[in-house]
Amino acid sequence: MKKILKIIAAILVCLCAAFAALLLFLSATEYRPEEITAVSPEGNASETVKSGDTIRVLTWNIGYGALGSNANFFMDGGKMVRTADRERVLSNITAIADEIREEAPDIVFLQEADQNSGRSHHIDETAFFREQFSGMESAFALNYSVKFVPYPFPPIGQVNSGIQTLSNYAASEVSRIQLPCPFSWPVRLGNLKRCLLINRIPVENSDRELVLINLHLEAYDDGEGKAAQTAMLKEYLEKEAAAGNYVIAGGDFNQTFSNQDQSAYEAQEGKWKPGIIDTGEFDGSLQFLMDSSVPSCRSLDQVYDGADQESFQYYLIDGFIVSGNLAVKYVTGIDCKFQNTDHNPVMLELRLE
Repeated sequence: MKKILKIIAAILVCLCAAFAALLLFLSATEYRPEEITAVSPEGNASETVKSGDTIRVLTWNIGYGALGSNANFFMDGGKMVRTADRERVLSNITAIADEIREEAPDIVFLQEADQNSGRSHHIDETAFFREQFSGMESAFALNYSVKFVPYPFPPIGQVNSGIQTLSNYAASEVSRIQLPCPFSWPVRLGNLKRCLLINRIPVENSDRELVLINLHLEAYDDGEGKAAQTAMLKEYLEKEAAAGNYVIAGGDFNQTFSNQDQSAYEAQEGKWKPGIIDTGEFDGSLQFLMDSSVPSCRSLDQVYDGADQESFQYYLIDGFIVSGNLAVKYVTGIDCKFQNTDHNPVMLELRLE
């Protein structure tokens, strides 16, 4: 018995030492971005923008190319961690690029674009989209960079991911703005450091700028993180709008807007629930845009292929907030039937007044 207890004790000591070593490693290698970081865009955008122009903007959370119709995910009540093989990831991002090309937007906001992640087989998706749309300027900001995410089992492993903006218009300045992180040590070590990716584009014959804001706000927090990040976004939007700039913020808010009809997306018990952004708390000139006729996201508690589609929780969490000096022609969700990611793209067309 003493021998068995000694063996158990030795195993426990080894496990504790390994856990401590992992925490030390993750702490030493933690991604600690500055509050504001300059971003160097790539590519050669050739178009210019001026007042009176009509532009089209598409936002799409691409689910790192691995959350297609074959996938469920453990954080959403499913069982999968690694949700796609390399061939499926390549197939998904190729189909996503084809859809973007068909829609032909002037500006594209992508979220969950991986660069060097185990979950997407270390495919550089940002380079893929940069090459697919070589006539557009590409800017990228990390929001998830962890050497080894140790949970669940098998573990997620290495992640390098973020948000990518593609634009037909060359920016005079691009920056990454750090958002509040709701998690404390040690949970913070394996979590995202969310941000805003800001492109500032000169408007011809004007002292105004076209300000593009790509975003992906908090998902799996208790609500305080979403509120803090939304408050910072609000401050930034209102400041830019007050300066007379044309402002377009788009992406995955992980929240819906209070001005949207949610009757088609009744909350199901036990499923993840998005927050709500109270549009009445913002400057009255800002416009909050989603298309309630098409769900922008599905739950990942089960595989989509072959399932009863009525059993899924659907969400309206992707869209835009734009300044009042932009005349909105339409905003429309594009029903891609969640074949290549768990989100549908949303397209916006507007005119600079």
